[in-house]
Amino acid sequence: MLSDTIAAISTAVGESGIAVIRVSGPEAISEVGRLFRSKTPLPEAESHTVHYGFIIDPESNEKLEEVLVSLFRAPRSFTTEDVVEISTHGGIISVKRVMDLLLQQPLIRLAEPGEFTKRAFLNGRIDLSQAEAVIDLIRSKSDRAFSVALKQVEGDLSRRIKTMRQTLVETLAHIEVNIDYPEHDVESMTFEFIKNKCADVKEGIDALLKTANQGKILREGITTAIVGRPNVGKSSLLNTLARENKAIVTDIPGTTRDVIEEFVTINNIPLKLLDTAGIRETMDLVEQIGVERSRAAVLEADLILLVLNSAEPLHEDELKLLEQLKGRPTLILLNKIDLPQQLERGQISNYFPENAIVELSAKTQEGLDHLEEAISELFFGGKLESGDLTYVSNVRHIALLKKAKQSLADAYNAADAGVPIDILQIDVRLAWEQLGEVIGDSAPDALIDQIFSQFCLGK
Repeated sequence: MLSDTIAAISTAVGESGIAVIRVSGPEAISEVGRLFRSKTPLPEAESHTVHYGFIIDPESNEKLEEVLVSLFRAPRSFTTEDVVEISTHGGIISVKRVMDLLLQQPLIRLAEPGEFTKRAFLNGRIDLSQAEAVIDLIRSKSDRAFSVALKQVEGDLSRRIKTMRQTLVETLAHIEVNIDYPEHDVESMTFEFIKNKCADVKEGIDALLKTANQGKILREGITTAIVGRPNVGKSSLLNTLARENKAIVTDIPGTTRDVIEEFVTINNIPLKLLDTAGIRETMDLVEQIGVERSRAAVLEADLILLVLNSAEPLHEDELKLLEQLKGRPTLILLNKIDLPQQLERGQISNYFPENAIVELSAKTQEGLDHLEEAISELFFGGKLESGDLTYVSNVRHIALLKKAKQSLADAYNAADAGVPIDILQIDVRLAWEQLGEVIGDSAPDALIDQIFSQFCLGK
């Protein structure tokens, strides 16, 4: 399949200024050249040049579209193959006309999801961790998440993994020498050498895992359930944080009957907000279903925002909620501070510490900055790690790093106990392979296919 020439639309379908169709493969230049008319024939054009002209139907000689064609000759392209990018007018019909004509050519087929990036990986231009970071770039929901993904695309994580693997290769080579020529080596020195090398690599893994929690949150966001009794201001809070009217707000209790989702960014932290139905005892069947979904959302949430009406005394249902949420990552929001206060704050302190209580008004937006600070403090100790730090944000990477760390710990302990060198070698090699799986050097084909299937067609 790598010898095929592939094509796909690389921009979102819909009305826009321009749309881009990407063609990659050994026949990309010749096949597009048959359809493109300009002053310079495409097969004669130099690499990294842009040409104005028209896409022509070779059978009818009809002009289908006015385009700009960008040419990238192998190996100086994203896929390292010959690549042609056709910029058409943005619009469903214009793109469809050109795309249909391309796919009518016998040497061009439709690309599979992620096949352009997969070819870049298989042709050695990027490794697997860089390829996965391309997805993170596309799906980034905050500036910080985008910056983290960009550093991985540039190979920051890859370089650190490769350095650690090189250390383990040197260790394995030393072990092989000891096994093959035991008379020329001092066993005690070999054990000490192995322990030092394992400790060095383990320290490097620890440095990466230190930011794993922050990286995962930046990549996936914090699933945040807004819960409370009816009419305490949950939907108003959602609308305020989202800065638009996503949820219906009325004075009638039980207006929200299903879980409403919205992504927002607070202090560069992406939150997946879930506005839930008010939790209370009710005879309304539809509202009962909404309440059950609210309880399920609470169980799945990374963060719970329990909204209380500070203009009313605590209700029995709220006391039950406070008891149920003890020990969970929860912030207590005392809403409606713009009204006369009746809620006894001391009652809440029996369940949650003072720093988990935030006073605000969803109506006037007073106190929202305190909510942002409280979320940042809860998950990041008040601030995100900054500077040149390399974040590990991918769950797969985190799991493999933890496995490699355990393998190194096993090797270190074995060396410390004087286990035979040939047995000890197994754990060192396993750590080397697990680190290799992060960047794709030892990843199985099924995993590679699964990763690239998450991409869109034109990427």
